[in-house]
Amino acid sequence: MDRKRELTSVDIAALAGELGRYRGAKVDKVYLYPEEDLLRFRMRDFDRGRVEFLIEVGEDKRAHVADPDNVPEAPERPPNFAMMLRNRLSGADLASVEQFEFDRILVLEFERDDANTKVVAELFGDGNVAVLDENDDVVDCLDTVRLKSRTVVPGSHYEFPSARFNPLTVDYDTFLDRMGQSDSDVVRTLATQLNFGGLFGEELCSRAGVPYNQDIDETTEAEFETLYREIESLSRRLSEGDLDARVYYEGEGDDRVRVDVTPFPLEEYDERESEAFESFNAALDDYFTHAEADHSEHESSSGDGGRGRPDFESEIEKQKRIIQQQQQAIEDFEDEAEAEREKAELLYANYDQVDEVLSTVQEAREAGHSWDAIAETFEEAAESGVEAAEAVRDVDGSEGTVTLDVDGTRITLDASDGVEKNADRLYTEAKRIEEKKEGAKAAIEDTRERLEDVKAEREAWEADDGEAKESDESEDEEEVDWLTRSSIPIRQSEQWYERFRWFHTSDDYLVIGGRNADQNEELVKKYLDRGDLFFHTQAHGAPATILKATGPSESASDDLEIPEGSKEEAAQFAVSYSTVWKEGKYAADVYMVGHDQVTKTPESGEYLEKGSFAIRGDRTYYEDTPVGVAVGLTCEPETRVIGGPPSAIGPQAETSIEVEPGQFAQNDIAKRLYREFKERFADETFVRKIASPDLVQEFLPPGGSRMVE
Repeated sequence: MDRKRELTSVDIAALAGELGRYRGAKVDKVYLYPEEDLLRFRMRDFDRGRVEFLIEVGEDKRAHVADPDNVPEAPERPPNFAMMLRNRLSGADLASVEQFEFDRILVLEFERDDANTKVVAELFGDGNVAVLDENDDVVDCLDTVRLKSRTVVPGSHYEFPSARFNPLTVDYDTFLDRMGQSDSDVVRTLATQLNFGGLFGEELCSRAGVPYNQDIDETTEAEFETLYREIESLSRRLSEGDLDARVYYEGEGDDRVRVDVTPFPLEEYDERESEAFESFNAALDDYFTHAEADHSEHESSSGDGGRGRPDFESEIEKQKRIIQQQQQAIEDFEDEAEAEREKAELLYANYDQVDEVLSTVQEAREAGHSWDAIAETFEEAAESGVEAAEAVRDVDGSEGTVTLDVDGTRITLDASDGVEKNADRLYTEAKRIEEKKEGAKAAIEDTRERLEDVKAEREAWEADDGEAKESDESEDEEEVDWLTRSSIPIRQSEQWYERFRWFHTSDDYLVIGGRNADQNEELVKKYLDRGDLFFHTQAHGAPATILKATGPSESASDDLEIPEGSKEEAAQFAVSYSTVWKEGKYAADVYMVGHDQVTKTPESGEYLEKGSFAIRGDRTYYEDTPVGVAVGLTCEPETRVIGGPPSAIGPQAETSIEVEPGQFAQNDIAKRLYREFKERFADETFVRKIASPDLVQEFLPPGGSRMVE
């Protein structure tokens, strides 16, 4: 059994209820761990003290309060997204936590005297977190979304996905109608038509004693009633917080691994070993803290030469399930659009009756009558047998609407408009739903492509697996096509120079540059050594650039001859990360001097600002040095992002992308490069782990950029 990686809609309903206990907790600080797409909210609660709340939208999709011992160490440099959240949420109170409809979306609202903020965690699909202002406009988001059905980008009004049918609030007649629309078996209908998913669809069948694969047409009225009672029981337990959280295991002894976590015991898991927890949050914390380690240890000890064959079969089944759900969504959109059109046509078919009701409401409002009085008037007229009044089912003054039963179909109308405008509104809604259907069709094609890719990966793995097992050493000697590998091991070590700008030249010499005046000062004082070369442009705001003479294997000396190609690359590095790029220029002059020509001692009567230096003696100029930057990903000997002159980065990287001065801000072009890298690698999780947009951004010049075609 594969381990659970995402919360279900039922899980989120249970979680939202429990998180209500933390209302009033005050935010101290927010952290972002880009490799995992993990957000951490550190809060203070009057009764509970320190509260650590985690939201992860990467490969695992989860949200829960965590034990402080299970929280990762804070990143040294907070990404821009984390800084934005700190600015908006520091000192804010957690006001509410809600699930959107019955979807895998959690909405957290924070209140502060100057402004309120919503954090929307989308725990489905690729996952995303959107930060909204008081008008529900997007302040920022981890990933931009541009679909026909919805758009999530900074500055846009946030749009939730189309609301899913909520089975927890359905009445019996609607439940019967929904089940009756299916031509499948009971468990598939519960999973798709009622949105319970596979596991809880099976659980409801088990509790009701109804066979999974029984056709809907063969299901009796008594069985439908039993199923509905089980749904009511589930809904009641969730609304009342009547939980009994469990973590479930598979295997025995040292091979025992966590495979699932649920808000209450499941009959489906009666045969599995489980552990009870006092709260669902505690169970989620235990599960997501240890489950991955459980499975990693189990896979590494299960033989297979340590290669760990990817679970292609589970991924294929997953893609098939997604396709089934998308097909159902398309059918639902078609039904919804048709229903809206039918409503509009019914309005015209019963024009006089509808117009009489709307005119009556409008005249009563103009005369100053209250909405309650209007509702009472319709009730009295209906009792007297007035046909138009008998069609009125509800009058809602808060929304300014009246709901009619027109030939057995309920239609809610804007009471301030006439029949034509209300019908036009319904036709417009049908068109909007049709557009969502087109978006779903595009999505299903993407999923089908992914399914075929996984099948091809499985065939490729099986084709070369025997050869790979013969000798691990022979695999190391051969050139590996990392772009097509379904799983790339992460290998990294931290280097002292990584907090500066840096790259290695084509001849493997290290070049380092300052990101600001403080770093320029530090580089010259601490790291400019004998034999090093110093590069700079005349432009203000340029990095102090040092080409280290301690090259591949030499010790520094004055007579070391550094190749001219490395010098030219260092010069291009110096000009590219200066304000020349920010100003949209494509070339500038760069000078080079020896280490002993750079001093912090000014001439008599002069003053040197922080980050500035005096140069003594002759300079060697590289005139009209062109700007040029490439960002790439390496897979061996280490996995990391690198960036610098294209002539140096291209040969070192498995794949790279060149940029030039352009119109996209640093964070926007970083996200574009991140998405492009994800498309180039079969192992998308590899890109998420080593090349988040924030890590890519570290290698981009200041100012606007665009990708070189």
